[in-house]
Amino acid sequence: MRRGDSTVDVHADPGAPDCRSGWAYLAWLVRCQPWRAVAGAVLASSWMVLMAAAPYLLSKAVDEGLEPGDTAALVGWTAALTAVGALNAWVSIMRHRTMTRLRMDAYFRTIKVTVGQAVRLGDALRRRVGTGEVVTIGVGDVHTIANALTVIGPGVGSVVVYVFVAGLLLSVSPLLAAVVLLGMPVIAAIALPLMTRLRGAEGEYRERQGVLTARIGDLAGGLRVLNGLGGKGLFADGFRRDSGRLREQGYRVGSSASWLQALGVGLPTLFLAVVTWLAARLAAQGELTVGQLVSVYGYVAVLVGPVAFLVDMGYQLSRGVVAADRVVRLLRLEPDPDTGTADAPAEPSVLHDPGSGVRVRPGRLTAVVGARPAELTALVDRLGRLGPTDVTWGGVRLDAIPLAQVRARILVADNEADLFAGPLREVVAGRGEPSPEQVRRAVRAAAADDIVQGLAEGLDTTVTGQGRSLSGGQRQRVRLVRALLADPEVLLAVEPTSALDAHTEAAVAERLRAARHGLTTVVTTTSPLVLDHADTVIYLDGGKVVAAGRHPELLEREPGYRELVARDSEETVR
Repeated sequence: MRRGDSTVDVHADPGAPDCRSGWAYLAWLVRCQPWRAVAGAVLASSWMVLMAAAPYLLSKAVDEGLEPGDTAALVGWTAALTAVGALNAWVSIMRHRTMTRLRMDAYFRTIKVTVGQAVRLGDALRRRVGTGEVVTIGVGDVHTIANALTVIGPGVGSVVVYVFVAGLLLSVSPLLAAVVLLGMPVIAAIALPLMTRLRGAEGEYRERQGVLTARIGDLAGGLRVLNGLGGKGLFADGFRRDSGRLREQGYRVGSSASWLQALGVGLPTLFLAVVTWLAARLAAQGELTVGQLVSVYGYVAVLVGPVAFLVDMGYQLSRGVVAADRVVRLLRLEPDPDTGTADAPAEPSVLHDPGSGVRVRPGRLTAVVGARPAELTALVDRLGRLGPTDVTWGGVRLDAIPLAQVRARILVADNEADLFAGPLREVVAGRGEPSPEQVRRAVRAAAADDIVQGLAEGLDTTVTGQGRSLSGGQRQRVRLVRALLADPEVLLAVEPTSALDAHTEAAVAERLRAARHGLTTVVTTTSPLVLDHADTVIYLDGGKVVAAGRHPELLEREPGYRELVARDSEETVR
C-alpha cells in the first residue's frame, strides 16, 4: 500500500510508542496521524451539525411556507432541505472512510510495535510473558484499541452538535436550552460510576483470560503426555475451576456493560421525552409556534444519537485503556542485557560448560544423553546463550561476546520451534535465500523427501501455521531442514528425531553426520540409532558429566547409560 493520508501503509516504521500509560499510548496513536484525526473530527462534526440543521430547515418550511400558504417559500426551504441531505450523505461517506483508515492505522501500528517488541525480546519473551498474554493481545486487544479511537471522530462530533443544538434552542426557548445543557452532566454523573466499575472488572477479566489461554495452549501441546502420566483428569479439574472463575468474572463484566449500554439508550430517550413534554407545554401556552415545536422535537431527536454515542464511547474508551495498559506492559519489558565487547573466536573452538563439565569439541558430532530432559534443555540454553550462562567459547565467556556474533555462528534448533504459515520453500529457507540445490541436499539430509513428494505442489505447497497440516514427525523433519539450511558453525539440536520411526531415524542419523561434516553439531537424544553415529557421546547424571566416549564404550562400562539407552530401544521397538 502507498504511504499517505489516503491509505494505510502496513509496512512503514511504526515509530516509538509512548509507554507511560494506556492513556498515553492511545494519545500516541492519535499523534501518529494528526491530519487524519483532525479530518475525522471535522467531518464527523459537520455530519452531525448538518443532521441538526434539518429540523431548523423543516421549521422554516412549516412557519414560512406551509402555514401561511406561501408556495415559493415552501419550495425554497424544501430544496434547501434536500440539498443539505445530499451534502450530508457525501460527508457521512467521507467521515466513515476517514475513521476506518484511522482505526486501521492504529490496528496495524499496534500489531507492528508488539511484534517488533516480541522479536526484540527474543527468547526472553517466554520467560517474561505468558503465552496466553501474548495471544490475548494479538487476538483481542488490538481490535479494542482501534475501536476506542472512534471517539476522535463521532465522539468530538457529538460534543460539537450538542453545543450547536443548545445554541439553536437558546433562540427558541432559554428554558429548553438550559434543560439540554444540564442533561449531559446528569447523564455523565449516572454513567461514570458504571464506567469505573467496568474498567476494573474488564482488567481482571483480561488477566484471567490470558492465564486460561495459556492453559489451553499447554493442554493442546501436552495432551499425549498427560494421558501417559494419568494426569489428564487433574488438569481438566483445574481447567474447569479456572474456566468457572473466568465465567463468573465475565458475568460481572457483562452486568456492568449491559447497564451501561441500557443507559446509553434509555437515558437519551427519557431526555427526549422530557424536552418534548416541556416544548409541548410551551406551545400550548402560545410561547412556541408549530414550526418551533417541530424543530425542537427534531433537535432533540437528533441529539438522541450523539448522547447515546457518547455513553457508548465512554464504554469503548474504558475498554481501550484496559487493552492499551496490557500492550504498554509488554512494550516496557527489556531484553536480556547485551554488554559483550569481546570478539568471538576467529576459528572453530571448544564450547565448555563449567556447570555440567560438558566440553564440545569443534568439527564433531556430539550427542548428550541424560535421564532428565529439563537438564538437557537447560544445558542447550546455556551453550546457545538463551539465558544466563557461564559457558566459555575458545576460553572467552559466551556472555562477554556481542549477542549478534553468537547468533550468527551458534544456532539452537528447538524441537518445538515455531513454523510460520507459507509455502514450504519459504518456511525452510528462513531469512536466507538458498539455491534449489542447497534445498534439495537439506531435504535429503533430513529424510524429508517423502514429505515434499507427498505434497500437491511440492516445496511450493502452503503449510499452515505451526505446521498443523503436517504430522508430528513431518514437522520435526521440516524444522531440521530449516536448521541445516541455516548452516551455522555450531548447531545445537534438541531431540531432533524423537517423533520419527526407526527406519527414518536411522536415515536421518546417517545423513546428518555427512551433511554436517567438519562443523560442530550437538544433539540431545537417547536413541541408539543416533548415538551410534556420534563421534562423542556425553552421559549426564544429575546435570553433571559422568562419562564420555563412543556409544559402544559407554554401553560396556556405564550401567546407568546402558539402562537408559536400552529403555529407549525398547520403546522404539514397541
